[in-house]
Amino acid sequence: MASHRRGLFCLRTLLLSFLFYCTYSHFQSVFANDVEDCESLRLGQYLCNEPRINDATQEPENCKDKIAWVECLPAPNISCRLKNGTEFKFSGDEVGFNKSISCRNVSGYSYKVAVALSLFLGWLGADRFYLGYPALGLLKFCTVGFCGIGSLVDFMLISMQIVGPSDRSEYIVDYYGARLTRLSITNETYRHTQTSP
Repeated sequence: MASHRRGLFCLRTLLLSFLFYCTYSHFQSVFANDVEDCESLRLGQYLCNEPRINDATQEPENCKDKIAWVECLPAPNISCRLKNGTEFKFSGDEVGFNKSISCRNVSGYSYKVAVALSLFLGWLGADRFYLGYPALGLLKFCTVGFCGIGSLVDFMLISMQIVGPSDRSEYIVDYYGARLTRLSITNETYRHTQTSP
C-alpha cells in the first residue's frame, strides 16, 4: 500500500513539474523582450517603396540578374535589429531593410525593331546584326538569307521570341505603343454596388 502511495506521489510530482515547466516556458516566450531581425518582420509590420521604373524598358532601374531591390520601412513603434546588429525603434519614416523583387533583364533591344528588321531586311542579315550575332548576319548577307529560307525561319524564330538578343537579355516590349500605368483604387474610384445572385 505504501509503494502504491509513493507511486502516486511521484506521478503527481512529475505531472506538476511538467505543468510548471510548460507554463514557465510559455510565459517566457510571451514576455521575452527578444528583438527580431528587420528582414524577418511579418506582412503588415512594414511597407516597401515602389521601385523607380525606367520609362524606356518599363522595368525597375536597378534590375540586375532578374532581381531588383526596394527599400522597406517598418511601421511606427516597431523595434527590430538592423544588419549591423543595433536595435532600433522606427517611427515609420526610416528605411529598415531592402527587399528583393523579380524583374526582367532588359538591355535595350526592341522587339518591334527586331521583327521589322527580320521581315524587311532579314535577307541581308540585319536582324542578326541588330541582335548581336555578327557571324550569322554576315553569313545571311553573303548567301542572301540562305536563299530566302533562312530569312523565313529567322522571322518565325524572332517573332515567337525563340531567338533573342545575344547577351541573354529580354526584349523591350512596347505593349502596342502604350506605356504601362499602375492601376490603383483610391477614395475617388467608382465602385459598383454588389448585387445578390
